[in-house]
Amino acid sequence: MKVNFIVEDSGAFKYLGCATAAKNLYHSLSDHIDISYNDSSLNFDIAHFHTFGPRSLWYLHRFKGKTIITAHSTPQLNHGNLAFPSMINWLYRPIYNRFDHIIAVSKKCKKELITMGCTPEITTIYNGIDTALFQPDENKRKNFRKKLNLSDDDVLILTVAQRTPRKGLYDFLTTAKRFPKYYFLWIGGFPYAVFSKDYQKINHALKNKPKNTFFPGFVEDILEVYSAADLFFMPSYAEGHSIVMLEALSMNLPMLARDTEEFKEAFNNTIQYFPTVEDITEQMFSPSKRKIYKEKAKEVSKYHIDLIAKDHTKLYEKLCDA
Repeated sequence: MKVNFIVEDSGAFKYLGCATAAKNLYHSLSDHIDISYNDSSLNFDIAHFHTFGPRSLWYLHRFKGKTIITAHSTPQLNHGNLAFPSMINWLYRPIYNRFDHIIAVSKKCKKELITMGCTPEITTIYNGIDTALFQPDENKRKNFRKKLNLSDDDVLILTVAQRTPRKGLYDFLTTAKRFPKYYFLWIGGFPYAVFSKDYQKINHALKNKPKNTFFPGFVEDILEVYSAADLFFMPSYAEGHSIVMLEALSMNLPMLARDTEEFKEAFNNTIQYFPTVEDITEQMFSPSKRKIYKEKAKEVSKYHIDLIAKDHTKLYEKLCDA
């Protein structure tokens, strides 16, 4: 059984969650099966796509074996993310229906795929990470806090996401303004550049951002950032199955996230939830709450990438047998 991963991961797209998820899975599977990454040859039993774009569509048109796509992206996730989502969203159904099988990254994702009229068989398999890699490091904590001129006693609240309304950027700024004694750090930029929703409006808002906020853009060592933080804040309105949330939990970070169906499906009572930013209270940031949810964060081990890779291997074998 030979499998080829097809991923659009050049330029700023390498920072997107779907590319990270694909690489995590590829590295785990490479220890167990014959697998390639963006190989242009067609000599494979299965082609597993994680995005669609020029490379993906070129390969899909020529490949004659079994085809799978993981639905990291759905129309819902483009609202509040792209400037003109309707220009893209109509493509999902005809493209997804060209595949032999679709992997949904959550039960909510599977429901959306069915509702939009996807006809291939759909299997739900969550994303995974190497939980052994994402572990806190005291030296990295000190190094990154030094860059921000923060002491070890300062409370640093972290968000990792694109700078878009769907990711909750405006609510992040509102929350930082409400709690001036804490420091708020947003890692991430505009991978879609001017095609991002509210590109100019957000840039203007950041020029007048609260003094207790940091927006350094992309960083090379995300482990430094996670190590430096005291709490992970996820104000996003919609996700597939968030890689950064898995990473943060693996780093033993207590988490505060929006009360959404997909977060409750994936994380249950592992994290604190808020319905709206007006419902966020001082108590949610308190040392006692952080201690409770730091302990709960260990439950992320069920999303270890090796377990997720086994689920994919079973699916590949099933498709080859069929």
